[in-house]
Order: sequence, then structure tokens, then C-alpha cells
Amino acid sequence: MATQPPLLPAEDLAAFVRGRARPLPPLDDAAFAAAFDAFGEARLVLLGEATHGTREFYEARAAITRRLIDRHGFRIVAVEGDWPDVAELDRFIRNRGVWGQKDSFPNFPRWMWRNAEFVAFVHSLRAWNLERPMADRVELRGLDVYSLSQSRREVLDYLDRVDPQAAGEARRRYGCLTPYLDQPQRYGAAARMGAVDCKEAVVAQLVSLLRNRLDYSRQDGEDYLDAAQNARVVRSAEAYYRAMYRGSVESWNLRDSHMFDTLGHLLAGRGPRAKAVVWAHNSHLGDASATEMGAAGEFNLGQLCREAFDRDCVSIGFGADRGQVAAADDWGGPVRFKQVLPARDDSWERIFRQAGPSRSLTDWRADAALAQALGETRLERAIGVIYRPETERRSHYFDARLSAQFDAYVWFEETAAVTPLAGAPPEGAPDIYPFGL
Repeated sequence: MATQPPLLPAEDLAAFVRGRARPLPPLDDAAFAAAFDAFGEARLVLLGEATHGTREFYEARAAITRRLIDRHGFRIVAVEGDWPDVAELDRFIRNRGVWGQKDSFPNFPRWMWRNAEFVAFVHSLRAWNLERPMADRVELRGLDVYSLSQSRREVLDYLDRVDPQAAGEARRRYGCLTPYLDQPQRYGAAARMGAVDCKEAVVAQLVSLLRNRLDYSRQDGEDYLDAAQNARVVRSAEAYYRAMYRGSVESWNLRDSHMFDTLGHLLAGRGPRAKAVVWAHNSHLGDASATEMGAAGEFNLGQLCREAFDRDCVSIGFGADRGQVAAADDWGGPVRFKQVLPARDDSWERIFRQAGPSRSLTDWRADAALAQALGETRLERAIGVIYRPETERRSHYFDARLSAQFDAYVWFEETAAVTPLAGAPPEGAPDIYPFGL
């Protein structure tokens, strides 16, 4: 990253922030969401999170999103989840056709979306939608790329219904991937060794679906949209798993490019005035060029959105000092409730803790002096689905220039873990449907 002048003393910077940070009321106070009305004129509002397992981040994003929907015309909510999993929830919230017949988010990390806080948000979207005509209902969509097997199955199921002959051809094309569906990372290893290459086949299948869009969409435009996006996911997932063995930078960039492309398709589908809220980790939504990620050659969804939409895109980061988080020890491991260590002295989190308010919103879009002060390079913490406090500096901190990374920042001094859904519900229990537990 570029050389910068010496850091301001932390006490001076914290005092500067204290004078500009807006204290926020409790999350259940209507005034909390109202504080975000200033962002309602944007086309894209990107809502981050510093972890994948913090209750306050989910509840805050839910409150802000409902406000943007109700008062500012946002009709797309896009999340860092896989398209077919989120599609089942979209059917539920829009009361569209048969819904709830498939499990959603059955794989690791289940708690990231199968938690009580997100369920409450999903039900609130359904209640809002049921009072409105179908064309004005909010849609819930997934942006991620990990559903190779499930998306392949969704494409085949769709073609079985609308074009059995084309379904046979799709099975032939996708047959190249069949040996690797349970462990797609094995496909990447095989492709690296030159043993297999499914790129042309999956691209050909996507092209075939797109060429037939007029005929197919006449039968059911929503089902066609779903199938076409699943075919895009298969194409992107094939490239992603192939790139995994060429380096983390390439695979990261492919993943975030797919997210950006998916968001673009969603906006185009709702027309030129469409507005979307995006939920994803800070590492995806803050401009990567302002962090050490960018210095390493990585870009992300937030950077692509900012470049494409300029001031019509607002990126809001979230941070916390300490508390509890739901996370695993290792990939694929069980969820655990872990204590988050107080932030390091040389971090942005420590600045906001010293600034004073236990909950705050700091917006520097129209405050050049504040933006300059927050333009220094300091450490920022990122906890994903894995948290290793014993190696926290190496595992979870990276360099960032906060005001270049985000447009605003939401702060919680102390937080709690999300509430994972566990076990089977009583027969007929509606409170977690359609998560299919």
C-alpha cells in the first residue's frame, strides 16, 4: 500500500470521531433504522458485517433494510448465499407457487443463514409482500457461487419440465462434472493435472438456455430466470473450482465477479429504476483497493459496484470490539460460541471503542476532514465462519484505509452470537418454515 504520514495518536483520532459519530438507540427503537434515511437515494446500499455470526449485525441489517424497502423503494435484497438456497426463501416471501418443499442451507456453515435472527427477517419480508401486488413485492436473492451440484440439478429439473429433449442434451454436457459433484474441489485438482476440462460444456449449456429464453420464458418467466441463473452459477462454479489450484487471488476475483454479474442481472430484470440492498461480509463490500487485499491483486463486489455506480452506491461497514460470535474452529466443523477478544490497540476497532458511544453511525461522505482523518492505514478485523483467537493477528487482521474502503460505519461496542436453528421442529411449526429443519 502507498506510504502514508505517521498515524495520528489514537486518543486524538478517537476524540475527532467522537465529535462526529451519531449515537444510535437500541435496535428495536424505530429511530435506529430512521438514522439510515440519508442513504435512501442511492440505487445500491451495501450492508456489511465484520463476522458471519453476530446477532447485532443481522438485526441491524434487517431493520435498515426494512426501512429502505418501506420508505425508499428498494425491492431487491441480495445476500452472500447460494442462489438455489435463497430461491426457496424467495418463493416463500413472495408466496409464489409451491414453496417450502426443499431444504435451504443444508451445508456448512448452516448457522450463517439458518439462525433465528434471519428467520425473523424472512418472515417480516413475507408479511410486507402479502399486502402488495406481485409486481411490487420484494425479492430475496443469493449471489454466491458454491452450489455447483444443486444448481446443475435445478437446470436439469427445469428442462425436464419444459423441454425433455434439451434436458437430455444438458445431461450429456453436465456429465463431465458428475464424478466431482460431492467434492467439487476434486474437479479443480483434476483440471489442474489436465485430466478433465468441463469449461466448454458448461458454457455451451448456458448459451443453449439463453438462446431459448423467449420460448422458455413464455411458459413461466420466473422459472426461466431461476434456471438461467443456475446455469450461470454452474459456469462460474466450474471456473472457480478450476482456479482454486492456480491461486487464491484468481479464485477470489472470480467469485466476486460472479456476485457482481448476478447483481447486475437482478437490477436489469427490475428495470432502470431498480434499487437493491446487499448483505455480505465487509471483505466483500468494502472497496478492496483500500485494503491489503487490493495490494495483493484482489478486487471485490464493493469495488466493482463503486466503479460501476459511483455515488449511486453506498457501502456501509460494520464493526465491534468484543463479545460472543458463532463460528467454527475449522472449515466444516461444528458451530461454537466463542469469545471475541477486545480489539488490538493499533486497530480501527479500538479507535471507535475509545470514541465512546456503544452504538453509532459515522458517515463521512460529506465530511472531508473526517474522511481524511479516517484515511490512514490501520488494522481492521475480519472474522468469517472460522475464528481462531489464538492466532488472531495473523488470521483475522488486515491493513485498511477505512474512509476509502467504506462510505459509513456502524459500530457496536459489545455483541452477542446469532441463534442457530437446531433440531427438528414440532409438526406444523410455522416459525422456521421454509428452512426445512
